[in-house]
Amino acid sequence: MTLELRGITKRFGSLVANDRIDLTFEPGRIHALLGENGAGKSTMMNVLYGLYTPDEGQILIDGVPVTFHGPGDAMAAGIGMVHQHFMLIPVFTVAENVVLGHEPTGPLGIIGLEQARTLVREISARFGFDVDPDAKIEDLPVGVQQRVEIIKALSRDAKVLILDEPTAVLTPQETDELIEIMRQLRDSGTAIVFITHKLREVRAVADEITVIRRGKVVGTASPTDSQAELASLMVGRDVSLGVEKGPAEPNEQALEVAGLSVLDAVGSPVVRDVSFTIRGGEVLAVAGVQGNGQSELAEVILGLRKATAGSITLDGTELLGKSVDQVLRAGVGFVPEDRSKDGLISSFSIIENFVLDQYAQEPYAKGPAMQLGVARQKAAEAVEAFDVRTTSIDDPVSTLSGGNQQKVVLAREMSRPLRLFVASQPTRGLDVGSIEFVHQRIIAERDAGTPVLIVSTELDEVLSIADRIAVMYRGSIVGIVEAGTDRDVLGLMMAGVPPEEARQEAVEHPTAMHEVEGEEPS
Repeated sequence: MTLELRGITKRFGSLVANDRIDLTFEPGRIHALLGENGAGKSTMMNVLYGLYTPDEGQILIDGVPVTFHGPGDAMAAGIGMVHQHFMLIPVFTVAENVVLGHEPTGPLGIIGLEQARTLVREISARFGFDVDPDAKIEDLPVGVQQRVEIIKALSRDAKVLILDEPTAVLTPQETDELIEIMRQLRDSGTAIVFITHKLREVRAVADEITVIRRGKVVGTASPTDSQAELASLMVGRDVSLGVEKGPAEPNEQALEVAGLSVLDAVGSPVVRDVSFTIRGGEVLAVAGVQGNGQSELAEVILGLRKATAGSITLDGTELLGKSVDQVLRAGVGFVPEDRSKDGLISSFSIIENFVLDQYAQEPYAKGPAMQLGVARQKAAEAVEAFDVRTTSIDDPVSTLSGGNQQKVVLAREMSRPLRLFVASQPTRGLDVGSIEFVHQRIIAERDAGTPVLIVSTELDEVLSIADRIAVMYRGSIVGIVEAGTDRDVLGLMMAGVPPEEARQEAVEHPTAMHEVEGEEPS
């Protein structure tokens, strides 16, 4: 089945999200879509999947125009989509999730779960997925959950499969397995649409690459093009993909975490006896698959969570037991993982969000009065420095794209003197040009003598900016290694393998991603 987008245009008020997009997805091909944050990739896929109606243009299947009034129409036409955030019900089994919404029924309308199990087994056997149809989703690793999403799409006879940022929550080894699955699906005749910002993976698996910038197709590229060439085409200028930094020069300033343990809301341990030290002038990056305690570790440092044991001292001063405001006043800059929940107030203006945790302190306050002129000036300077795309700093922050909202949080936290900088997923939602700038600012903070703690699921980011890397698995630190550690070793550690065993296994079984090694990280 050949799927074609012809002249697709989608507007939201005065914003043209897609501007006369022409694309063709052919059977047995992996077509990668690259574009910076806000380029219009997701909007285009939502049009293709029936979630949005285009304002202009046509969708054609084998040359025949079609109209989708919702995802059901798209699925019936042979289009499947695996969303970045899985659409699975955790307490249901694999089989129950796969047939949800189109359950096979027998006499008296009874759901035929055995038919569902058979369907899962057949698709699993065909592609070597090794998925138990009776396993509950909540008990499965994220890599297997993703396979369930793919099985869901294939169970409805998908001829075109859209994968939206499919490797965002995978270890390098799971990413390698997904790449092999994509190749098998391609070889079986499925058209794969691969949406990603990870240049290394695009070069490893794509047959063709289309680059979208500001709602328009700006060109095509070859998988043999370098990462630097792909990044330049995405952003429209040369981009430095590596981080230029000298060796760390640690000083006496330090964050010390000792024996830290944290429980979740139901009393289960999420951080288990964690200890580490970060000296001033160095970056410690915490790596791991999402959900292994890294987020909770960052939150307890700021005072957003309570610890059940341990201590956190900054230059000898205990932070545990202090309020969030007290921790911030102690000189801690914090970028939360969820900017919407913990970083911003959506109805407030950009100016108000910029001073959100500092409005009662100098230079923004003089006695009981807030210095609005100072706040406006500082906010305007930060917006320009961090390239926040906005028409006015008086606009509500909710009018900004997700990436620009992230820049507001970063600008606020990095525009004041710090004694410690902590960031969870600091470049989430940012394009490669903005990532370059943020990494430069993080290294500048390090070079100013500040201890820096970065939590990131992006292994390329970890390798780019870290001086040392702590890998977390199921709430514990598997090991702390130097920044030059091999990707495969880190990937195995992210699955719980101790450093020495991981080094040995990585030598014996290197991943297929080494096919595209040898360049600067993306």
